Formats: sequence, structure tokens, C-alpha cells
Amino acid sequence: MARLSSTTARNSNASSPFSPFHADPPRWTGSSRTPNPMTPLSSTLQRPASTFLMPPSPSDGRRSGADYRPSIRKAQGHVPACLVNASVTYCNNDQIYAFGGFDQYTDEVYNHVLRLNLSTLRWELVDNYGDIPGVRMGHTATLYQGDKLIVFGGENEHRDHLSDVVILDISTSTWTQPEIHGPIPRGRARHAAVIHDEKLFIMGGVTGENNVILDDLSYLDLKTWTWSRTWRFTARFDHIAWVWGGRLWIFGGLDPDMERTTDIWWLDLKGIPSLGTATSQDAIFSSPPQQLSGRSGSYAANSGSVQVRNGNRRKPIAPGAISCLRFKSGPHVPALFSGTHFQAYASGVLLDLITPSETVRTYECNLSSLDLDALRWQRLADGQEIFKPGFRWHYCTVNADGTKAWLLGSSLDTGATPGNSDENNMSEVLCIDLERYGLLGNELSAFSPSQSRTSLSEPTGMGPLSGLGADLSAAFDQPPESGSGADFIITANSDDHVDSDDEGDTPTSQSEPAFLSPNTPTSPPIHVHRIILQLRWPHFKRLYSAQMAEYHANRMHIPEPYSVVRAFIYYLYTDSIAGHLEFCSDIIDVAGMLVMANMYDMPKLRLLCVNRLSRELDVENAAIIWERAGRTNEEWLMRRAAQFCLANWGRVVRTDGFKSLSRQSLIDLCEVVDTEGRIIAGPELEMVGAFGEGYGSNKDPKPSQMALSGAIADNMEDIDGDDIDGMDII
Repeated sequence: MARLSSTTARNSNASSPFSPFHADPPRWTGSSRTPNPMTPLSSTLQRPASTFLMPPSPSDGRRSGADYRPSIRKAQGHVPACLVNASVTYCNNDQIYAFGGFDQYTDEVYNHVLRLNLSTLRWELVDNYGDIPGVRMGHTATLYQGDKLIVFGGENEHRDHLSDVVILDISTSTWTQPEIHGPIPRGRARHAAVIHDEKLFIMGGVTGENNVILDDLSYLDLKTWTWSRTWRFTARFDHIAWVWGGRLWIFGGLDPDMERTTDIWWLDLKGIPSLGTATSQDAIFSSPPQQLSGRSGSYAANSGSVQVRNGNRRKPIAPGAISCLRFKSGPHVPALFSGTHFQAYASGVLLDLITPSETVRTYECNLSSLDLDALRWQRLADGQEIFKPGFRWHYCTVNADGTKAWLLGSSLDTGATPGNSDENNMSEVLCIDLERYGLLGNELSAFSPSQSRTSLSEPTGMGPLSGLGADLSAAFDQPPESGSGADFIITANSDDHVDSDDEGDTPTSQSEPAFLSPNTPTSPPIHVHRIILQLRWPHFKRLYSAQMAEYHANRMHIPEPYSVVRAFIYYLYTDSIAGHLEFCSDIIDVAGMLVMANMYDMPKLRLLCVNRLSRELDVENAAIIWERAGRTNEEWLMRRAAQFCLANWGRVVRTDGFKSLSRQSLIDLCEVVDTEGRIIAGPELEMVGAFGEGYGSNKDPKPSQMALSGAIADNMEDIDGDDIDGMDII
């Protein structure tokens, strides 16, 4: 693939995915020009009369996402204390609701409702009405229908474990208690809850005076307010639960031995009945339905009457296939035995965030993700990229789109005025933009099949397309004589065409025009439909509305490799870059599309490409991905690819991708190595402890070697001890 000149890599705020395109398209007389990622912007590439090239939108700076680091902002208003086991839930309209919790300094349990407006960063104590629930901690508050919080269970001030259901209408700040039917599950605290398909699933938790760890699973049908029967699943508490891919997943928490768990469980929900009707045996061992009577305008003091105690009979195993996977070790597997962890589901992956604590320093923290298709961990960011020292974080919540996460915490500023210290208040807010780390968001991930290599090995070779995308894919690149209705032709550079700038050591002068020979071979024609290109490709719409040369000739040349252009247009038809045997099967084509997404200001395509490139990073393509990420100012992806290259240096330098880089790119990649780095033979690595007991010992590495050693450790899963080839870097 031809190399992009350094001038072409420039970006403007107008091309940022977070800023609207505001530059008026230039108008020309008698000709048109299209962006050329092969040549400096000052060059004019001349082709036959039917095809011209137009420069991209004006460049006046780098993309706003470069060197992204989450910012910490101070909240004002009725700032709550750092309560223990409160519920913190993101609701619509950029608001976070906090309810209940326990004050570890005053021993007081609360039933206050507080609201944080994320636009103004102001806490408010909400006046609430109706059947106000009693004080509690360790409960769950789950967002339902976008404007309701369903609270279940918890523990009150008398150490009673509750099993009541109360609902807060966010729009009116009014509590209600629905009439509940069926066998009410055992009261509990520190359990997990998730809503799926109009069902509130409840799993695990602790109960009783001795804090028995529960292993049960049940659900509340939110249409009939009827509890299902109870099944056995797995025993744990302080865990999280979510639904993805037709499966109910749980992760994290502590097991009956009071140890942090390192396994993930999932249940196929296809085996769950529409409503688990209670049998006569269920009725014998369950208390009759009961809820506290409403006490409008007063605090309803929950008591043991709402705690349901089932018998010690053995429950049946949950219906449906149950699977479990334990992560014993690995460079990307989060260190679950230390630090303060927050876990959340977002964008089709499980996120694990290790935050600083008294025993865990910033550089030991990180943000990791578990691909739920491949069940493979990868590190998205190191602690230094996210956290600043001097803060502690107590709660984490993610928006419904799965694109942003908020940490609520406090400052450890010891210089604050006595009595006014923020240490015991949730006065600090850290917002993390998850899209900056290649996450798609729940909406895109729900309709985008896995991009992992495992999916590409399947016989079909492509993810399932549905709806309009499936219909349009059948008409893609079909000649008009076939009845497809195609009325436009696009050509590209042939895949074996190499730009003259790639082979030479000296790049083309930016002040001298570079001419493209009319004899340069082009690709076979790609038959497309103008209406689809106008609707899906903003650049084409501007070009065509100006009635440039392409308007009259009904054809256009894009100076990119044929396979990349074809994959790009296939995306315009299907809205997908999932692996296909014919279109977009090569990850190098995805790297090329990233360049095109950057040039044509297409933020959604850019995000899809970054996500897939980060997931399919391997030895063969790491150097190419690093170079393409550098062109497009994708700093996060560039750092990931650079770390991968350093950790697998001995094999990366022997790949065709590495050898295809320009001289300047090779120099730039080599300079990523720490200035104190050195190369030693592979067998010597065991002697210095890179693979042996010396690595991870209590001896602190030299600061100059720390980052590089971490990069090696992060990618050790890709290196087999018997396969160490050639030279490695330490």
C-alpha cells in the first residue's frame, strides 16, 4: 500500500468526529478534485479528463482526540458523603441518581435521594413523595424504561435483609410499591440486578445474621409483577450482571470463601421460561406475597416482615446452558486481588477499571476490556493515561449508550482547611470518554458482529447482515446489464500499484507538483448507485451537487488500492466492516479505510475501524496499523500498536508489513524504543528475568525501563516460550 505523505496526515477541528463539518466545499470550473491520500496536498494529480482530485477540508490543527486524558471536575451543591453500598445510577438527560447508603463515620443508614446534574456538576437533595422506602444499603437501583428506578432489597439499620420492590418515577420524584405476586425471593444485600426483556433478574448476594452467600437466581416479570421460581446459579456477592448476546453474564465479586473471583459465568437465556410458574412445592416453602403498606409523606421503616426466609430445600439448577471460564493468569488479565476495581458492561465488552488506593499507585492501575466473543482480555489504557495522583474514587457508572463512564470520588488534598476537606465527600467527578479507547457504544455493538479472527474462520466468512443492509449488499458491484440499476463507476489504483514515493529515500517535494501518468494501471470498474453514494458519503454529495466533472462523466477515480476502495464502498452499502471472504477480509484494508475515514470526515467509520484494528492487532499487521494510526492522529491506537511492536520486536521486524514502511516511518518506529533500551539475544532473556522469576519480583525496575518492560508484559500472551525468534528488546 502506498505511503501517505506527512502533510496529508494533518487534521483539522472540522474533521474531528466531535465537531460538525463547517467548511464550505470549494468550487472549480470545468473540473473537480477528490482527496488523494497518496500525495502531498500541494500536488496536483492529473488524470484523463474524466477524473480529477480535490484536496480535503482545510487543516488548521490536530484532531481534538490527540493525547486524550480524562479531566477531573469539582462538583458543587449538596455534595454527599462517601457513603458505603449506596446505589449510583446514570439516568437520562445527563443525570446521576444516588440513593441510600451507609456513613462509615456516623454509622447512619440513609434513604436520601440525591441527583448530580452532569451539565452543571451540581448535587441536589431531591424532594421525593409517595411510598418513600425505608433506609437501606447494599440494594440495587436499576433504570427501567428510561424514567424509572426499580429498587430491590438491601439491608436496613436493624441488619434486616429486605426483599421489597419500590419504584421511583424520576420525572415526578414519586415512589410507588407495585402489588407483587408469586414466591418472593429471599431478602438480600450486595446482590446483582439487571433488566432484560421486561424481566428484573436478581442474582446472589448475602443474607442472614451470618451473611450467608446466596447462589440463587430469580426474576420479576415487570408486566405482571410476578416473581418466578428460584434456581441455583453460582454463589457470590458484590458482583455485576449484564445481558449480552442472549446470555446472562456475571463477573467479579467474592465467593463463599470470601475471596475475589477470577471466573466469568454465563447462562443461555433461551432456556428461561416466559414465566416460571410457581409449583405447589414453591408455595409451601415461600411466604405469601407481601409488601409494606404505603405511608405517603413519611419514611416507611422496613422491618423483618419484608424479609422472606425460604426453607433449606435444594433448588433446581437454572434452565439453559450454564458455562464458566476462569482466568488464572495472563499479562492482560486484571490483577483482581489488589486495588479498587470497578466493572461495567459497555459496547459488547466487559470493562475492568483498577483505580488508585492506599496500596496501589497510579502506574499500577489500568483500564482493561474482555471481548465477550473471544473471551480475551486486552489493556485499553494505563493508569497514568487516566488518573492523576491525589484522588480516590468510590463509585462508577456508565451511560445507557455505553460511550461514557463517570467516576465519583474525593480529593486527598491534606492542605485543605480543617473541617472543609473533600476527603470524605463525593466532590470530584472524572468523566471517561470510552469512544476514545475504541469502544463502539451499545447501539453499534448490538448490530455489529464480532470482528475477531475467530468469526472470519467460519464458513460464511461474514457477520450476519439484516434489514436494508442485506438487501443492498446483493446489489453491490453488479453491472447494469444484470438488472442491478447501477448508474455510476468508481475505479481505484490496482493493488499492485506502488507510489513512487514509497521506494525512494527522499519524499516528493511538497512545492513541486506530482503528476500521475495517464498510463498508470487502474482497477476494474466498481459498479455503484449514485443515490446510495449521495446519501451515505457526504463528500460525494458535496461533489455531485456542485456538478463537477464526475457528475457529467458518471465515473470517478479514487487513488487508493482497489481492495481498500471496494471495502469502503461496501461499507456505504451495508453500514458494516465485518469480515467478509470477498470484502474487507484483510485487516490491512481496514487500516486503509481508517485513512479514508479520516480524509472524508466520517466519524462512525473511523470508530468502527479503530475498534476492529485494536481487536485484531497481531505480529503481521502491527507495523502497518501503527503507521496508519500515525497518519490519522489516532494517538491511542498508535500507542497500542507501538507497545505491541516493542513487545514482539523480534518477529515484527521480519514481517512484510514492517519491511513495507518508508524509511522515515522505520526510523520513527525505532525511536519509540526507550533511550536506555538495548537488544539482547532471545535465550538471554530468561537469564535477566524477563520470562523467569526476576520479572514481577519486588525489585523496582529502572524508570527508563519501566514503560518498555510493561509493554512486554502486556503482550506476553502472544509469545510462546518455545517460539522466541531472534532478538527482543528489554
